[in-house]
Amino acid sequence: MKKLILGLAFAGSLLVNAQEKTKSTSPITFGVKAGFNASTLSKYDGYDGYDNDQKLKPGFNAGVFVNIPVAEKFSVQPEVLFSQLGSKTEEKEVYYNNSDKFKRETDYKKTLNYLTIPVMVQYNILPQLYVEAGPEFGFLLGGKDKGDLTLTQTSGNTTTTQTTSFSENIVKDLHNKFNFGIGIGAGYYFTQNFGVTARFTAGITDIYKHNNGDAVRNNAFQVGVAYKFK
Repeated sequence: MKKLILGLAFAGSLLVNAQEKTKSTSPITFGVKAGFNASTLSKYDGYDGYDNDQKLKPGFNAGVFVNIPVAEKFSVQPEVLFSQLGSKTEEKEVYYNNSDKFKRETDYKKTLNYLTIPVMVQYNILPQLYVEAGPEFGFLLGGKDKGDLTLTQTSGNTTTTQTTSFSENIVKDLHNKFNFGIGIGAGYYFTQNFGVTARFTAGITDIYKHNNGDAVRNNAFQVGVAYKFK
């Protein structure tokens, strides 16, 4: 919560500065944006008999931005966003105990809530069309694991199945509080004020503090709308 308050304070200071400079020949503009996230976590291979299938998880993002022209066709756009990342995962594991066969299936969603600060360098191909790239700095606010666990036991000709549901907050101490990624994207403004945006952000840092396997990183595709105040 403290990080969210600090982020909103930072965003407010950006907006105040933007208002003070809108009379310049290359006006600084500010605005709001919101959109849809389709996110996943990087996949890593398991051992024999174990299958980990990562799927896209829906989420949303929303926040504010400041667009700062630095040349005729170039501008820098810092943003402060609340962004839901994570993944939808289906895990299957088969193991044996004596002559009994066990099949463990887990279908769950991991939601990771971040306060993100992308800093995009934008190039205007046309006055209304731009492409962008830049770093994104994220700060973990919290999250939740929610899903179903199904255990099937086969003993001879008898098969029994038991399903349980779970929903629990993530253990933040096991996760890295800082997340870093690189984003590329584009946008198109239908008017001076209203536009649509699209961006893909690839995670660079591991989401876990102590990970014995390959690094697990955030990846997200974002589409949304933006509104500039003139």
